[in-house]
Formats: sequence, C-alpha cells, structure tokens
Amino acid sequence: MEHRYLGRSGLKVSEITYGNWLTHGSQVENDAATACVRAALDAGITTFDTADAYANGAAETVLGAALKGERRASVEILTKVYWPTGPKGPNDSGLSRKHIMESIDGSLRRLQTDYVDLYQAHRYDVETPLEETMQAFADVIRSGKALYIGVSEWTAAQLRDGQALAEDLGFRLVSNQPQYSMLWRVIEGEVVPASEELGISQIVFSPIAQGVLTGKYRPGAAPPAGSRATDEKGGATMIKRWMDDDTLTRVQAVAPVASDLGLSMAQLAVAWVLQNDNVASAIIGASRPEQVADNVRAAGVRLDPEVLERVDEALGEKVERDPGKTQSPPTRPS
Repeated sequence: MEHRYLGRSGLKVSEITYGNWLTHGSQVENDAATACVRAALDAGITTFDTADAYANGAAETVLGAALKGERRASVEILTKVYWPTGPKGPNDSGLSRKHIMESIDGSLRRLQTDYVDLYQAHRYDVETPLEETMQAFADVIRSGKALYIGVSEWTAAQLRDGQALAEDLGFRLVSNQPQYSMLWRVIEGEVVPASEELGISQIVFSPIAQGVLTGKYRPGAAPPAGSRATDEKGGATMIKRWMDDDTLTRVQAVAPVASDLGLSMAQLAVAWVLQNDNVASAIIGASRPEQVADNVRAAGVRLDPEVLERVDEALGEKVERDPGKTQSPPTRPS
C-alpha cells in the first residue's frame, strides 16, 4: 500500500480508503463488516471513511467497534456532517454551528475515539452563512476533536470561498470528497483545477460506479442475485443511472483493456482514478473480505497514456463531464 499527502498538509492517507457507505449498519451484518475492516487493515489500508448519516449513526458505531484495539495513531478516521441524523428535527441537518458542534460529539462517541483525523462537510449548506460554518469548524479544530477539515461535493466557487474564510480563521481545507470514475468525470473541468490552486486533494467515492465498472452487469440480462442493483435499501436507486444497455455494452468494451494488463475490471477502475495527480485516495466499499483484497491490488498501479486512450475510446459518449453536475442540494434536507 502506498500513501499520498492530503492537500497542502503533512497528513498522509492510504491510496485506498475503506468506506462504509451503504454497507455497515444496513446491507452487511456486523460480523461481516468487522471482517472487511480487518481485511482492509491486513492489506495495508490505514484510512477509513464514514459519516454520521450512514444508517443514521450505525455505520460509525460498527466502524468504531471494528477498529477498537488498533493503535489510534496508526489509522486515519474520516467522518462527515450535514445530512439529517437522529429524529430529523429542525436542527438535525445542515452546517449550522449547533448541528456541527452536536454532531462531532455524537460521531466521537459512536467511533469510540477522542478525535477524528478529518472532519468533512458532507455537502454545501445553502441555508447557513458560510462564515458560521467555517467558524464552527475552526472551533472543532481548536478543541482537538478534529485534526483537519475537508468537504464533499463542493463546486470550484464554493471551494474558493471556503478556503478564503478558513485561512482567515487560521486553518485550511485539505480535501474534497467527490464522486469520480471512468464514467463520471464532472470534477475534471473546474473542481480539480481549483483544488490544485488551493492545495486541496480529492478523496473520491464510487470509483467503480456502484459496481457497474466491475463488468458483472450485462446488457440485456437481469442483475446478479444479491448485487447492489437488486438492493431495495438504496443501492438499486444509486446505480440506476448506469443500468441501460448502451452503457453496459460500453463498459464491457473495457474488459479487454483490463485483461491485457492482468487486472480485474474493478482493479483497473480504481487504478484509473488514482492516475489523477489531484486524487489522494479512492474509497472502496465491500460486503465480503475478498472484495477488499481484490480492489487493493489497484494501489501502486501506473497506467500508460495508451491505456487511458483505450478506456476513453471504449466508453465514448457515455462519459459524463458536465461541471454543472457537481452541486449541493438547493435547500437543506429535512
């Protein structure tokens, strides 16, 4: 496992981050979730990403229990705040000072730790003054409850405004967590150039496009039993955008590229996002330990320009590049 610096900071994260969105506390039983975390540790992964909203706090609880007994300084624990939590009252979402201060304490309690390495704004809150949000994050830093601050799915303009306020308050934004894959490249046009300018790295989620880029979904065929596309708890909704036959046919055309490199399609997909110099880490999820072992083999893989061109030719117009698709909800969710 290789490690990369996170933004313009001294913090290093593993090239592969283990994340538990849509798995821990919902799709995967606790024993299996713990086995996946242990497999991640055995594979050299040191960075673990979660959020308070995942399974309404249960994902943090499962991750905290799975990491219990590990040397705290040897792992990086990342969590987030924004989406509705708890009983979903009027102040149980967003980036108000009240919600941030209460949420960090709840996350630390569930994770069984005194601090998180990275605390992230899970989206941009259009209803709370940015000054209030940044001041609250500054106070979280000063209290020692988080070491670094990041964001998720912020636009280039939002990153610039946030970084300017953060620097005025004596800290810096070090990361952004966007969706990024061979099929979804909306950050390349504006977010990545702004991030490079501001000293912000990407920690990307869905590098295998919810499993579509594994090649297991075939055009004209029913999804495999037990796959994410059959999950009624949320997985099927997330993956739906890519389940048309045209897209699936294009994805199958990537298989020879992976085969020529001696990689699985999932490994190629994860390695592909890591070719972007602004990407510090790619988040993988798993429901079985062997999935972790498979995806981790993408770490350290370097792809020649010819390989990248073959991928582009295979996927063609199915690649989404519109920067306007990077945006936060128009109102705070309730």
